[in-house]
Amino acid sequence: MLNNESLKQLLEQRKALKHAVSPEEWAARVELAACYRLVAHFRMTDWIYNHISARVPGSHEHYLINPFGLLYEEISASNLVKVDVHGRLVEDVGLDVNPAAFVIHGAIHAARPEVGCVLHTHTLAGSGVAAQSDGLLPISQHALMFHGRVAYHDFEGIALDDEERQRLVRDLSDKDALILRNHGLLTLGRGVPEAFAFMYFLERACQIQIAALAGNASVTRPSPAVCDRTAAQFAGDDSSVQGRDWQALLRLLDRTDPSYKD
Repeated sequence: MLNNESLKQLLEQRKALKHAVSPEEWAARVELAACYRLVAHFRMTDWIYNHISARVPGSHEHYLINPFGLLYEEISASNLVKVDVHGRLVEDVGLDVNPAAFVIHGAIHAARPEVGCVLHTHTLAGSGVAAQSDGLLPISQHALMFHGRVAYHDFEGIALDDEERQRLVRDLSDKDALILRNHGLLTLGRGVPEAFAFMYFLERACQIQIAALAGNASVTRPSPAVCDRTAAQFAGDDSSVQGRDWQALLRLLDRTDPSYKD
């Protein structure tokens, strides 16, 4: 393990990576680093743990992920590391990854080639809903974004067992949101912006549910027909694909700390 001074020097040296990778890979690195910073900004982190992974453009074998030991607010384009579907470093870069990362991430990337980004959190609200037997309830507009679109996977312990990969992929099926029972949340996207948008609104839905159920309060639920209609409305909304929301979030980062681009 590197001491802080050695790590600082290594990360500074890594900034030269911009000139050693393709423009497409560098753009993907900047986008993923922005996602890490946004997750930190919206307080969805868990110290140095958890992961967001993104496929390297043009590759079905290599992915970008955070080096183990950095806080999300420290992630930048150059210090992301490249791994294969088993979580093995593609290059000897003096950094390493958390082995738990690709029990989950590697399994999903391998099974779902259309997925460009996988995002996992252990937030208070998300983990709270993951502990509730009924899971995500259709009691808010945010929750109805995921009506019929969220899967569940039972807790099997810390995600270190390769045998769990098959069961996780089976439970996820074709869904883009997964509640890991007694654990946390996971979202998928064709790209980084979509995965982040799904996680942000899934997290908000969980926050609303925890607040609504506080004090053992009773809650109202829309009719099944309204739930179906609202979910269909969300499915037909392509605003995230158009990128207006993502560009607004990048402006937020650029105003506060643009070092994610380094």
